[in-house]
Amino acid sequence: MRRVSSRWVVLVGALISACLLGWAPTSRHVRAAELLQRLSEKQAPAAAQVLTEEVTIAGDSGPVRARLYFRAGAGRAPGIVVAHGVHYRGIDERRLVPFARALCESGLTVLTPELKDLADYRITESGVEVIRDSVRYLASRRDRVEGEKVGLLGFSFAGGLSLVAAQDPQTARLLKSVTSFGGHYDLRRVLRFLVHDEIETPSGIVRQKAHDYGLVVLVYGNLEHFVPAVDLPVMREGFKQWLHEDQKAARAAAEARLTPEAERLWQLLERQQLQQLAPELDQLLQKQGAELARLSARGHLRKLEVPVYLLHGSHDSVIPASETDAANRELAGAEHQALVSPLLEHVEVGKSARLPDKLALVAFMAKLL
Repeated sequence: MRRVSSRWVVLVGALISACLLGWAPTSRHVRAAELLQRLSEKQAPAAAQVLTEEVTIAGDSGPVRARLYFRAGAGRAPGIVVAHGVHYRGIDERRLVPFARALCESGLTVLTPELKDLADYRITESGVEVIRDSVRYLASRRDRVEGEKVGLLGFSFAGGLSLVAAQDPQTARLLKSVTSFGGHYDLRRVLRFLVHDEIETPSGIVRQKAHDYGLVVLVYGNLEHFVPAVDLPVMREGFKQWLHEDQKAARAAAEARLTPEAERLWQLLERQQLQQLAPELDQLLQKQGAELARLSARGHLRKLEVPVYLLHGSHDSVIPASETDAANRELAGAEHQALVSPLLEHVEVGKSARLPDKLALVAFMAKLL
């Protein structure tokens, strides 16, 4: 018998308690609780009723690998595009697959496109293009999708890119809603947080330790600024294996480094001292200001013509929850909902919380079904 996570035994109990308190959970709320359970577990049981189809999307910048999830014999269903975060496994990532299956079991047709740049730890405009292409493709799959519009949900940095993608009028007309789960609002501000452990808020600077992973990703994406060309292939492979959590392979790849610059950088990585590169990284972020602005939703959310849902973990150490707070302020008066929950970490369920927090998270997820 599969062991059920104790925190979700408590969550199911919360739903029962809610009934006794006069709040009547619907089938959507029950399905939402099941979704969250899937997201909280490393593995989930196979869902025999869910079928998948490997597809290739004819994107504006080239073919896009994607996977379509649908229920056997269920006919057409509401569609949703789910964009993965910064992870080398892309659409095969261990949390994404069971989540997509659970969404499908809940009555949706799900498309998960491969964002190649995000899978290579790079946040670029290519990701926005792939998301737009994927929305257009799924809306065209009338054999599997019910209605003319689909939903869009992005995890982590793909959440911010989804908000950017929804700004395009041709994309917006195909969307029911857009959801950012742990996503960025101002990319420059998030990257600065990863460098300095500082969050810029309306009331001043707040100190919070950023996850070391984020800084490694930032340096990896800008390696050409730190090492000579002769060492770029070696250092890229070393950093990539480090991000894959294979330090043995990372060290073996980096052994071929030749220059003092590469040696210094590798030692900073090994000693978790990449913050010593702060002056150089600050200069890079300043030079990349225009590009980072194009990859940010800041200043554009009020123009969105679709409902916006924002979900964030209150103690997220990769993309701070202040990003959702800021987006929520810009969206004041527009059709949207925002929830910062202590139940969440960075795009995953991981912490216990009070009964009201559990119910709030279930109610939020139920809106997506």
